[in-house]
Order: sequence, then C-alpha cells, then structure tokens
Amino acid sequence: MVDLVRDGALAVITLNRPDALNALSFAIIRDISAAIDEAAGWDIRTLLFTGAGEKAFCAGADIKELMGRPLMEERAGAELGQRTFAKLDTFKVPSIAAINGYAFGGGLELAMACTFRVASPKAKMGLPEIKLGLIPGYGGTQRLPRLVGEARALEMVLTGRTVGAEEALTMGLVNRLAEGDVLEAAKAMAGEFTGHSLPALAFARAAVRRALDTPISEGLRIEADLSTLAYRTQDATEGLTAFVEKRKPNFQDR
Repeated sequence: MVDLVRDGALAVITLNRPDALNALSFAIIRDISAAIDEAAGWDIRTLLFTGAGEKAFCAGADIKELMGRPLMEERAGAELGQRTFAKLDTFKVPSIAAINGYAFGGGLELAMACTFRVASPKAKMGLPEIKLGLIPGYGGTQRLPRLVGEARALEMVLTGRTVGAEEALTMGLVNRLAEGDVLEAAKAMAGEFTGHSLPALAFARAAVRRALDTPISEGLRIEADLSTLAYRTQDATEGLTAFVEKRKPNFQDR
C-alpha cells in the first residue's frame, strides 16, 4: 500500500490506498518508514511524497485501529508515527509533499514533516483530532506552530477546522500552489535546488532547523560553525571559482 519508485534524481513515495483516501494504518506507517530507509540508500537528490487517486494526499489515521487499545499500545502508536516522520528531519536530501487533495490529521502531520509542501488548489488541510476528543499525536502540535505561528496553530488545533489551499499558502502552511499537476509542480520545485551542492544544502537545512530551538546567540555560533565547514568543501571552491570565471559550477557533492 506504499509504493517507492525512482524518477531520475528523485525518489517518489506514494500512499496507495485510494479506496480509504490513503488513510494511515499502523502497517502503512511502518511501510513508510521502510520506504524512507530504502530511499536513503539510493543516489537521489530529493524525496517526494504524494497520495494515489484524485481525492486525497492522506485523510488521516485509520480510526478503527485507534479504538479499544491498552494505554501502552496507544503510546507506542504515537511514538511510531513520530519516529517515522522524524526521519525526514535528518534525511540526507530535502523532501517535498505533493498535496493532491485532503490532508487531515496524520496526513497533514506527514506533509508538515517534509521540508516543503506543494498543494493543489483544491487541497483541504486540517488537524481534526479535537472533534474526536483527541489531540494530534504524530508531531502536529510541534510542527504546526513552527510553520504558522502559535496563534494560528492553536486555532487550527483547538477548533479542528479545515483550511483551503489559498489560506494554507497565506499562513505559510504550504510553500506553493500547483497550477497544473501537483506532482509535476513538486518535481519542478525540486529542480530549483537539486543542482546545488548536497553538503551545502545539508548545512543550510541544519542551520535553519537549529534556529527554531536555540537562542539567537547560540544559533549564530552554529551558523558560523556550519558556514566554516561549508567553506572547506570542494564544492565551495568550485562554486567560488565558477563565479569568478563566469560559468556554471560543476558540483561533485564533496
């Protein structure tokens, strides 16, 4: 129910359960985890996520699986989702969620764990767990405020309301809206950075990510350290030389 294919320099993970709007069973979450691990061994430059069918990226958890579980099983389920999605925080290349329809609950949490989000104009997003007497458990309460701010995040989590693609773009929940096919739009976005040095991309992602968790004085120290490391790469020498020579750099990811 999870497909992993290679498309040139990209790996594409598709949630393939369209009859259930690509809902996340625990088995599918484990399959996502395995697909991420497999893709990590490939020579790729971007990891893409999308959902099968025209209606949904992922409509959230498989609700029937959530009922009648012992306490420790409930905790283990939350930790499985968190652990799986957290793999994207340190994945070797940037990731993009191509949101082709509904992205609710765990589906939106998966999308928010990606580096970027590209949405179809018809996409609908939300964290509706509060309507079930629950709260998000796969990282939603932590990642949403980092993307849209505390006030907007609290509104979405406490009301469980759905936001459309335009509003999601305005609030910073998604990076771009697709004019045509959303997966193709995600691939086009990937093309804007896949030609850059992978070490430099990794340093940049790490610096920005650390900015969210540290005081600015510590963040500046981290930036200085990572910037210095970037200068020591062969790609930095090539990039500076190419600029002086007025040519396109030929990065070797070293």
